[in-house]
Amino acid sequence: MKIPSVKGTRDFYPPVMAVRNFLVDGWKAASRRSGFEEYDGPIFEHLMMYQVKSGEEIVEQLFHLTDRGGRELAIRPEITPTLARMVGQQINSLPRPIKWFSVPRLCRAERPQKGRLREFFQWNLDIVGVADPLADAEVIFTTLDYLAGVGLGPADVQARISSRRLLAAYLRGLGLDESRLDAVYPVLDKKPKVPPDAFEEMLRTCVPEEAIAVGIHRFMELTDPADLAGLSLSDGTQAEAFEAARRELADVMRWLDRMGMGAYCRFDPGIVRGLAYYTGVVFEVHEATGSLRAICGGGRYDNLLADFGGPAMPATGMGMGDCVLEILLREKGLLADDLPTRRLDWTVCCLDEALMETAVEAVAALRRSGRAADMAYKPAGLGKQLKWAAAAHAGRVAILGREFLEDRRIIIKDMQTGEQKGVDFDRFLSGHYDD
Repeated sequence: MKIPSVKGTRDFYPPVMAVRNFLVDGWKAASRRSGFEEYDGPIFEHLMMYQVKSGEEIVEQLFHLTDRGGRELAIRPEITPTLARMVGQQINSLPRPIKWFSVPRLCRAERPQKGRLREFFQWNLDIVGVADPLADAEVIFTTLDYLAGVGLGPADVQARISSRRLLAAYLRGLGLDESRLDAVYPVLDKKPKVPPDAFEEMLRTCVPEEAIAVGIHRFMELTDPADLAGLSLSDGTQAEAFEAARRELADVMRWLDRMGMGAYCRFDPGIVRGLAYYTGVVFEVHEATGSLRAICGGGRYDNLLADFGGPAMPATGMGMGDCVLEILLREKGLLADDLPTRRLDWTVCCLDEALMETAVEAVAALRRSGRAADMAYKPAGLGKQLKWAAAAHAGRVAILGREFLEDRRIIIKDMQTGEQKGVDFDRFLSGHYDD
């Protein structure tokens, strides 16, 4: 009986694993270029961790279980709660600022569809302990630095940036009660994702007051951050909070422009981010035509650590999944179908059964010296073995044949240039093959 893989998961055969490594290695390199340190946590946590952050409804969106001790656990659907727990546990000993990144394997009990699977990998960046807008800009910069590095330009992707703090001050200034804000955010977040009629119906249900709804539309239709100055609020306190948030957003945009990423960035008040824990600048990166779901998203979440019992501490971060990114890179022709599944420094070609022990000795010596080396398990013709070496992307080949039998010489072939030379076998074993 053949047992298939679970729907919404992937088998990572070597060619598929090469794609995964290409993405993950790029994420890690971009993170380290910007000074982030890598961390990870357990694959499952206490269920309450996710309920604290996202409410009871999250239970239906993740894989949860009860262990033998009666504890309710969940396979992690994201890593931000783990980050908050880990930072909170060692808050007094961690050097500031905390700049961490992670590439966890995550699971969500969702209906599989294009760009969304039940198991996936996600690149996470977080800066904890810095309230300055420069931290928000750095998270966005590092995200765009990676995307630029794989060949995606401003015509391909755009970082759409807004501010939850700005929106909250504006909604309060329109007269919306504080207790209703968390219900409004998810509705506004759906505006670009649903038909206009459906959005209007959702907004009327959530905000029946005509004057407030009109004000919301006015805000959501802005395209130039300079136009924010023209939105007047009669409530002095909220007007002051709105202006502070506007300046903060302007600072983020200014820093990104200074970092050379201005062409990738634009103000978009439709970026709300549905989760309630966002407190300041929020952003999403989208494919320019809008044909795919968001490549990544994030923002400032200054209250999350306190929600997990830690001290109040500013924080900002982002998450990028591998599924949408892979689709986009393939559509743009930026992801090769034949990525190497391995790269060898050396292959050893043995042309005579009598030399197999010598070949094994040579391979082991190369490996002990830190080189990636391999050989066939049986002697074969030189042409066949060179073809195998080329498929393994070997840099050089060491050939054991007639020359060794005559005077213990090993023939070294450079696979890039085709040049060959003979080297005494004992010198080869001691690492003197470049003399």
